[in-house]
Amino acid sequence: MNTYALYLLGFVAQGCFGARSIVQWVQSERAGKVVSPTLFWVFSVAGASLFLIYGLIREDVVIIVGQTISFYIYVRNLQLKGVWVRVPRVARYALLSTPVVLILLAFFQFNSFSFLETVVWTEPFLLMGAVGQLSLNLRYLYQWYYSELANESLLPLGFWIISAVGSLLVVVYGVFRHDPVLLVSQSLGMVIYVRNIVLHGKMLRSSNPQ
Repeated sequence: MNTYALYLLGFVAQGCFGARSIVQWVQSERAGKVVSPTLFWVFSVAGASLFLIYGLIREDVVIIVGQTISFYIYVRNLQLKGVWVRVPRVARYALLSTPVVLILLAFFQFNSFSFLETVVWTEPFLLMGAVGQLSLNLRYLYQWYYSELANESLLPLGFWIISAVGSLLVVVYGVFRHDPVLLVSQSLGMVIYVRNIVLHGKMLRSSNPQ
């Protein structure tokens, strides 16, 4: 794929992630507390699908593993919100098979998963970025666990703290990879992550007045 077309794909995927954050931010500001809107998860599914393709073309194992895990957690949140059952059955099956199909296509295209032997672990700062990217994806495991306990889709304080730390580390990773998609998206995401941490602080103070 042409380099510019590849970056366009990456920015469109990150645009979906950015849109979900803006929707969540705006609705949280209106509610005066952190909320988990349905559109947040709809944009998440769309963004994960596109970013997984981007990661496969870039042969970036960190993105591939992270987006595959996150994709199914996004779907689970749509189930918790009662939205998933309203999606036509054919579309549900197609969406659920998307990560698996894309990985299989990559296997046949590259003839192997040799890119899994990446040198991520050979350089300290590259390791730092890889940990950051995985944190951004694995934060949804924490969010999933928290939501299952509450039996509703929630975005807890720990989710945003992990997001802020992971985002900072990914900037380092993006510099090393010369990846403008990661650099731009994570720099902008930091603003929303920090704002949600502030909103959580206000919620805690209002629920525990001195």
